[in-house]
Amino acid sequence: MGYVSSVWLGVLVFISIHGYGNIRLFEASSRVIQTPDQIYRTGYHFQPAKYWMNDPNGPMIYMGIYHFFYQYNPYDAQAGNIVWGHSTSTDLVNWTPQPPALLRSDPYDFKGCFSGSTTLLSGGKPAILYTGVDFSDNQVQNLAVPKNLADPYLTEWVKSPYNPLIAPNSVNKIDGQNFRDPTTAWLNPDGNWRMVVGNQQNGNGNGLLYRSKNFIDWIQAEYPLHFMNNSGMWECPDFFPVSTISQNGLETSTMGPNVKHVFKASKASTDFYTIGTYNPNKDIFIPDNESLDIGLGFRYDYGKFYASKSFFDSATSRRILFGWVNESVNNLGINSIRGWAGLQGIPRRIWLHKSGNQLLQWPIVEIEKLRMNPVIEETTVLMPGSVREITGVNATQADVEMSFSAKTLEKAEKWEANWTNPQQVCSIKGASVKGRLGPFGLLVLASKDMQEYTAIFFRIFKGDNNNFIVLMCSDQTRSSLHLPSSDYDKTTYGALLNVDPLQEKLSLRTLIDHSIVESFGGEGKACITARVYPTNLAVDGATHLYVFNNGSQSVDISKLTAWSMKTAQIN
Repeated sequence: MGYVSSVWLGVLVFISIHGYGNIRLFEASSRVIQTPDQIYRTGYHFQPAKYWMNDPNGPMIYMGIYHFFYQYNPYDAQAGNIVWGHSTSTDLVNWTPQPPALLRSDPYDFKGCFSGSTTLLSGGKPAILYTGVDFSDNQVQNLAVPKNLADPYLTEWVKSPYNPLIAPNSVNKIDGQNFRDPTTAWLNPDGNWRMVVGNQQNGNGNGLLYRSKNFIDWIQAEYPLHFMNNSGMWECPDFFPVSTISQNGLETSTMGPNVKHVFKASKASTDFYTIGTYNPNKDIFIPDNESLDIGLGFRYDYGKFYASKSFFDSATSRRILFGWVNESVNNLGINSIRGWAGLQGIPRRIWLHKSGNQLLQWPIVEIEKLRMNPVIEETTVLMPGSVREITGVNATQADVEMSFSAKTLEKAEKWEANWTNPQQVCSIKGASVKGRLGPFGLLVLASKDMQEYTAIFFRIFKGDNNNFIVLMCSDQTRSSLHLPSSDYDKTTYGALLNVDPLQEKLSLRTLIDHSIVESFGGEGKACITARVYPTNLAVDGATHLYVFNNGSQSVDISKLTAWSMKTAQIN
């Protein structure tokens, strides 16, 4: 009956014999936390009405409806009691909550329904692969499918009677504490499915590869799809093709000419990716450049953005990326007082840069329908030491696009040979440290008297080979006067921007939404996301937005457009 029919037959037989005992109606907790204020809740970023959210799980499109699944605690604003939250949308901007797709209900997931992915099987039938934690704290891999394929909202899911499909044992010698997060599966030319599970073995990060004919019986390959010695645990892996000749996304099983593959792994609170070649016959992935392998090269984001998951949007031929943006609080009691924790970044379209060396990321175009009341400034000169307010825009909830250029590049400061960590350089040379070509950029979520602000800026340096080095920073050190200061993480983030200021302008797009600041530099070559919590000096109507130049040389702003953003409908 084929590899898909057998999945559904097994589930239907289970239902006919056992009923729907593993489908439970969701009952919200009766404990509602009363929050003193909601000034940090966002207006157009996805977040549940209350409680804890973390990793995105297998977003997808089905029957014209976008589905977003996520790790969710339905009882508290702290991590724990994890189930699969579920919301639907027609535009990836406005979202309607649905009952949780997966609840902790069986021995193999009693301690949590953790991260996984969705796969569209033959005929477009959805399936979920996810990690459960059993009574012995072992991480095991499980399957669930929709109860009713005619329901475009997929409000009920049925767990497979064959669960767990894959479990650690004495034969495979897998560490049951480090075995999680199955990827979206792809169909190989041999007609069999492949998928990857994150793993650590003896300190080595692994993307363990599994094969299946029927999506139920999975056999571990002799070698991982990809691994790296002494790299630590690789969780939330993602593996997908990208076109070398088009910005269009590719369906996950696409192979052949003009195709590269991306392997991504989450580790140490950072999402790293590498670009290379997948050999479907040998089932191995080889990075194009070993010096840019996992943990050594590119990141999706150089700030707060983790456990990301991409999917192919067949309606628009895009590859779209979701990522979790956690809170920047060290005192976790703050989350309980607010009654919620965790956001998702704005979904990003991703594609391969024409160089073939890195990905580009950009907010999905649908978010632009929230723009209103544009404030436009044509070419202006930003003089040394100047700070100028951008008025006429809701500075708490805004979208800003601008480009900079400098005419005096020969006066750039020297880039020191021992500066190997861009984040450390940004920490040393923050927004308040005067330079030559920079710092220049934006001051967002700022107070009128400049006691509080978050700075997103560039600095231009001169390298040893008559080249120029562009540093992009997001400086949170002055973002909040809340006390005690130790309750909040005000880390400064930084990245090197692969842009030649002799040939290109330095573009910056920043999305501002109450307590999140997402910045895209160089038309999406580097992204930095921050969470900040200003006091009453810089919230709601007291929030200000500025452009600034703290360098000794003037810079030109070729064009600046700032929009106030409407509030999305996220129930």
